Amino acid sequence: MDASQLRVALFTGNYNYVRDGANQALNRLVGYLLKQGAAVRVYSPTVAQPAFQPTGDLVHIPSLPVPGRAEYHFPLGIPRRVRRDITAFAPNILHVASPEILGHRAVSLALRRKLPVVASVHTRFETYFRYYGLAFLEPVVEALLRRFYRRCDAIFAPSESMAQLLREQRMSYDVGIWSRGIDRTIFQPERRSDAWRQSLGIAPDDVVIGFVGRLVMEKGLDVFADTIDQLQRRQIRHKVLVVGEGPARDWFEKRLPDAIFAGFQKGEDLGRAVASMDMLFNPSVTETFGNVTLEAMAACLPVVAARATGSESLIDDGITGRLIQPGRTHAFADALQTYCEDAGLRRSIGEAGLKSSERYGWDQVNQELVDSYIRIVRQHQAGVRVARQSPVP
Repeated sequence: MDASQLRVALFTGNYNYVRDGANQALNRLVGYLLKQGAAVRVYSPTVAQPAFQPTGDLVHIPSLPVPGRAEYHFPLGIPRRVRRDITAFAPNILHVASPEILGHRAVSLALRRKLPVVASVHTRFETYFRYYGLAFLEPVVEALLRRFYRRCDAIFAPSESMAQLLREQRMSYDVGIWSRGIDRTIFQPERRSDAWRQSLGIAPDDVVIGFVGRLVMEKGLDVFADTIDQLQRRQIRHKVLVVGEGPARDWFEKRLPDAIFAGFQKGEDLGRAVASMDMLFNPSVTETFGNVTLEAMAACLPVVAARATGSESLIDDGITGRLIQPGRTHAFADALQTYCEDAGLRRSIGEAGLKSSERYGWDQVNQELVDSYIRIVRQHQAGVRVARQSPVP
């Protein structure tokens, strides 16, 4: 069996209506599969004005806006017309990318039809609740996730640190790696622009601490702001550049009134924005990989990040950046202060990060997942199946 014999049905709660690292990775995967001759059909909620055009054939799944986060949609399951579409497509493997109703229904469908099903893990959903005063729900959510993932033949994490966490949480008997790649035509140190910096009021000798990502509280915006407060109290010369949009922008702007907010950037503009920083500060603990960390490394920037899944697999502490225990604002500030005050260290750490980032290529990481698809389909055809829980209605 080779890739051209694969027929992949992909189910996800967000394929292209809001841009994020997870759905961009899924679109790249679909593009790679199609290039290898595989057949792919994507099932996801759609909106009238998506963030970007989808790769491949996209089938609409009915959904409702998420209360309080209307930019996201909550899929309502698999209606009859979509079941007919799946039957006509005749997949030989299902891939679920989000553990909500659509994902649960897709796994149940696979079990009833005796088809192999895999899941990819894109974020640490169980950690979100701590940012909204609901940390007591974290064990409950973890148990629900365990029930979901154990019904799959295999699950795939984007980093070894996340894979190890999933093993420790007993999420699956078969945990593999589907890493992330980097577009080197976009993220490279040569895209640094002093002219663009100056257009934002940043002088050539200003040291810029950057934040890149959606402006939502679960990205650690509170920790970021508290750390910047520490630097200001220490009178460390710096400027803050925030790249991204999101519902917490107003809160973040009020919390950091001296910061420069460049808004949403994409493509070459995003590459220019990242390369025009002097370091990246990523305090989030919710990522399973940390695309922004890898992109910053490819742009020759030192990265200060929380010691958490994703970042632990990308950053060699003290060599390509710093890993700090989550929430320790004094330690974050110490690391940032060191980089602010030592241009030579910034340069050497950035160069080490650039070299480390070179091993991440999209075709390579996507082929590894395709190889896993083929292995699992072959095992299923041969009657070799990992024990899974029974389907639910």
